[in-house]
Amino acid sequence: MNPVITAYDWVPDFAKGQVRDLRVRWALEEVGQPYDVRYLSQGEQKRPEHRSLQPYGQVPTYEEGDFTLFESGAIVLHIAGKGDLLPADPAGRAHATEWAFAALNTVEPPIMDQAIATLFEIDKPWSKPRLPAIEQRIAERLAETADRLGTRDWYRAAFSAGDLLMIAVLRILEGDPLLAAHPTLETYVARGTARPAFQRALAAQMAGFTGQAPPAMQAWLEKQGLAA
Repeated sequence: MNPVITAYDWVPDFAKGQVRDLRVRWALEEVGQPYDVRYLSQGEQKRPEHRSLQPYGQVPTYEEGDFTLFESGAIVLHIAGKGDLLPADPAGRAHATEWAFAALNTVEPPIMDQAIATLFEIDKPWSKPRLPAIEQRIAERLAETADRLGTRDWYRAAFSAGDLLMIAVLRILEGDPLLAAHPTLETYVARGTARPAFQRALAAQMAGFTGQAPPAMQAWLEKQGLAA
């Protein structure tokens, strides 16, 4: 039986290719594991049936028989243990895992703060004044991340779950001058997203967006000037 993940059947255009089930799909593709998808319409993720799997009402979730997981990072690390996305030796596994946590706990938070300020709370009076400080934090994190990568292809000897999650986070900034200031990181992201497994995962996620925006969401998009 294939594992089952959950994903949305619709998101705004700016979120397509960024929803976190992509990270899980990518890991599954890397280890060669077929999977099935249960698509949720907007609003279904908040219902009790889904909250029994994901207490925060988000996607993705992962089901493997009676075994279930939520949080994309935890799911990716679980999948990574089934293939070669984690080194076999304990020290190597620990080092790959530390980069997974660095991506999610250190690099991603200020990037998401920028998204909140420029998209989800753009009409709030506090958003614009916060941006310079947010961008400074992002710049600092990217400089530190680039410094540690140096001229290597990956953070360890071979591509790992740590690289997968770091690239998934950094590509949120594709086209942003903050990322462009670090050519080694841009090349690192391009190297990762050129992998066939990523390309298959991205194509699969994009193909799944067949639903419609709920009226309330459509009204919000129009108010923000984000409607298609």
